[in-house]
Amino acid sequence: MTNQNVQPIFILPEGTLRSQGRNAQKANISAAKAVADTVRTTLGPKGMDKMLVDSIGDVVITNDGVTILNEMEIEHPAAKMMVEIAKVQEDEVGDGTTTAVVLGGELLKNAESLLEKNIHPTVIANGYKQASEKAQAILNELSKPVSIKDTDVLKKIAMTAMTGKNVEIAREKLAQIALDAVLKVAENSDIDRDDVKLEKKEGGGIDDSQLIDGVVIDKEKVHADMPKSVKNATIALLDCALEIKETETEAKIQVADPKQLQAFLDQEEKMLKNMVETIVKSGATVVFCQKGIDDIVQHYLAKKEIYAARRVKESDMKALAKATGARIIASLNDLKAGDLGKAGLVEERKLHKESMTFVERCKNPKSVTILLRGGTEHVVAEVERAMTDAIGDLIAAIIVGKFVVGGGAVEIELAKRMRSFAETLSGREQLAVQAFADSLEVIPRTLAENAGLDPIDSLTELKAKHDKGEATAGLNVTTGRAEDMLAKGVIEPLKIKTQAIQSASEAAIMLLRIDDVISASKLSRGGPPGMHEPGQMGGEDF
Repeated sequence: MTNQNVQPIFILPEGTLRSQGRNAQKANISAAKAVADTVRTTLGPKGMDKMLVDSIGDVVITNDGVTILNEMEIEHPAAKMMVEIAKVQEDEVGDGTTTAVVLGGELLKNAESLLEKNIHPTVIANGYKQASEKAQAILNELSKPVSIKDTDVLKKIAMTAMTGKNVEIAREKLAQIALDAVLKVAENSDIDRDDVKLEKKEGGGIDDSQLIDGVVIDKEKVHADMPKSVKNATIALLDCALEIKETETEAKIQVADPKQLQAFLDQEEKMLKNMVETIVKSGATVVFCQKGIDDIVQHYLAKKEIYAARRVKESDMKALAKATGARIIASLNDLKAGDLGKAGLVEERKLHKESMTFVERCKNPKSVTILLRGGTEHVVAEVERAMTDAIGDLIAAIIVGKFVVGGGAVEIELAKRMRSFAETLSGREQLAVQAFADSLEVIPRTLAENAGLDPIDSLTELKAKHDKGEATAGLNVTTGRAEDMLAKGVIEPLKIKTQAIQSASEAAIMLLRIDDVISASKLSRGGPPGMHEPGQMGGEDF
């Protein structure tokens, strides 16, 4: 006989929240869709901007997907996964963050329709996995080759990256600057994004932005009597302090006679003078020191007309080494003429009330600086984001060596081919692949919506063109017509699309496989999981 008085067993602490099954899936999908909807209106050349105000009143105005999501204080765990999509896209390519997030949200939205038809989440996840792998293969077929020598194509890629940003009025000049910078630091199609340094300074206009054949560092000369500019400079990079080191052990010096104190001070000054003599003997006319420079050393360097800057950042030191060919020296005694770098001009200039050091006219520099200007702090910050996108696109295009057509053309063609692929499958996975194909159309549909066009008419016209074999037909948001995007120069690196589809589909698959969300409230109180005080044995039964 069953005992009707058996108490339920509670294994979770009181206050723990738990949602299971369809409720958990719906909550996760709703949170992910909310994130996607937030950035969706920023997509494309006619996308709108967001104004983000934090708790202390700082304002950010942008249409850059990853910036918007980073500035928002998102709490929901599923929503945070959508933010991760944007972050990975930014780290891997530098552009396409909005595309990736919007696609992820649409994949989950279409999966929700399948869940309501009682199709198991595992079946949908398997279908999405097959579709993602097939999409990567089709994208490779649709892509076109590009090399570091195709400067016209590369410039169009950079211009496409800047379209729709607040810098569009100067995009041609900025795209040329980005291209020139990348080409200067490229070594056999191997490019490190850190070799192109972006230095922003408000004041002037966007058109005043320029490429420096060298490095700009936010430091001024350490002594007023030092020369303001040095032509044909020989540069020493020091990772050691130009000052007297303190002893590592505690020491006490007893002085019985004022002469002894004077001798001690004279010896200290002599040591500092010897440091300056070592620099002079090496032939250096400019010194960048990562650590401090003593006042006496500053004085003697100024007398020798040597330009010096101190406490230079490690990243700037590495950039200077690449730009000038100098070696970073850890001990002053090791400084030799062969360790010095060269630059045509080292000069201190004042920009917007602050002095900066320009190291330029370097011969064959492997690190360059793009000096970005803008009328206000918010404008110059947006210029920086646009330039980051353009440089990321150029590097992705050169390294992978392929590009695809933009304007929604590649998504429409990909969706068409994915539907053909779905017909070769049997079982319920076929429905998931069809849902994947439908999801791809969110990109051209959103481009149309953001441009104030009728999305149904636009998609119908695009599909008709692609059915006729016009694989490069995309949406021209200016005219509202389906046109050849390749001829219009609207092109993007292949990696933007492959990375976006991969990240979005993987995140969607992971969220679909979650059927239980347990919020461990105890973690927020400082105690380890599973620990609770006597009398707090409530919670959910498992």
